Amino acid sequence: MAYDLITMGRIGVDLYPLQTGVPLPQVTSFGKFLGGSATNVAVAAARLGRRTAVITRTGDDPFGTYLHEALQGFGVDDRWVTPVPGLPTPVTFCEVFPPDDFPLYFYRQPKAPDLEIDAHELDLDAIRDARIFWITGTGLSEEPSRTATLAALAHRAKSGTTVFDLDWRPMFWSGDISGSRRGPAEARPFYAEALRHTTVAVGNLDEVEVATGVREPHAAARALLDAGVEVAVVKQGPKGVLAVNSKGDQAEVPPLPVNVLNGLGAGDAFGGSLCHGLLEGWDLEKTMRHANAAGAIVASRLECSSAMPTPDEIEAAIAAGAVK
Repeated sequence: MAYDLITMGRIGVDLYPLQTGVPLPQVTSFGKFLGGSATNVAVAAARLGRRTAVITRTGDDPFGTYLHEALQGFGVDDRWVTPVPGLPTPVTFCEVFPPDDFPLYFYRQPKAPDLEIDAHELDLDAIRDARIFWITGTGLSEEPSRTATLAALAHRAKSGTTVFDLDWRPMFWSGDISGSRRGPAEARPFYAEALRHTTVAVGNLDEVEVATGVREPHAAARALLDAGVEVAVVKQGPKGVLAVNSKGDQAEVPPLPVNVLNGLGAGDAFGGSLCHGLLEGWDLEKTMRHANAAGAIVASRLECSSAMPTPDEIEAAIAAGAVK
């Protein structure tokens, strides 16, 4: 049976402080959670009842074992999560200063195993047959992950729904051997190639600007449609989310009021709910309202993966008009 959703991209261990408003040097206790954006999206969709799997790689170490156990616990198929000898499983720390300051510290040296995904090891038939296939901008940042991502997209050839999470993380674009970083201009050709094989693109204002060179939300959405996608989703922060499709439909939905505890992971909850709405065949406005609510719920909680909401929690938040 085909998967509802296969994601491909980052995985790691999130070590989040259990004390809010405390600088990292003074934090004394941490919670350990499954992390990584593509992985969290698979978890979020699984929490909504979807059959999901993730394609990624870990270190051959105890943290890698933990990630397999966590995926299985969340009901996400881990058959394509493989170890890379010699590379450690990535660890991410954050600081929590509500409502809008959550610095992240990525430990992905000397290289993250999830960037070692190899095209020759992909189950291309499973990727083609999945109802939704989800890839990220980070997957384009280094080889062999870049070639694997583009090969998967080309083989899928827009069968079903293919989502490109624009996911611009400049610190992951390490550049040449001198260590100089590559900026948006160097990344944009890879984004353009991925967009040719994509049916849905989703990103915030910074990310759509990297992909298209345009920052104004409506113009950026049009540029994404012109690049070949059928649905463009632009997150506008406090102004909510804009969604436009190639049929001329448009929805602009305000955010759901919430007392933010930790904004990290909200975008992944949004992504999982977005996939659920696409699979259900909902219209743009309903899909965006549910995705916004899912993101708001996770923003009200400390953790990411284990905070992903159930359908009942999303419906309750929408009915209340806010996250309680």
